[in-house]
Amino acid sequence: MEKAFENAQKAGKDGEIPVCAAVFDPLRREIVSVAVNRTENDSDPTAHAEILAIREACKKRNAPRLPDCDMYVTLEPCPMCAAAVSFARIRRLYFGAYSPKTGAVEHGCRLYDSPTRLYVPEVYGGFGEKRAEQLLKTFFETLRTP
Repeated sequence: MEKAFENAQKAGKDGEIPVCAAVFDPLRREIVSVAVNRTENDSDPTAHAEILAIREACKKRNAPRLPDCDMYVTLEPCPMCAAAVSFARIRRLYFGAYSPKTGAVEHGCRLYDSPTRLYVPEVYGGFGEKRAEQLLKTFFETLRTP
């Protein structure tokens, strides 16, 4: 999670919402991929950290699913990213800050509670919650400052 916070902070300095996701292989005890939001820099609304980290990990593994991997992300995933985590069969999802407006795990549509869900990872929220919240708060305050 520490690496995710470091990268999220760098993304914020680059003008992206400071969110980072890392795919981790607990058996090998190694990070498979790390990605930050790139929606602004790539002009791509789907370039969320989770999507990019899953793409990179699948490419490295030459596999469409990651059932032996965990994901660490600094913010509760949105509906698109929560679905991608499900489709990738990520084993465990750990996230930092809760997102009442855009989250889809503990808030909003609560994707994993849906009767039509495909797969549900183990979910653990609130890891480094205060740090993640502060990172986001500082980023948005800077945008509003003249």
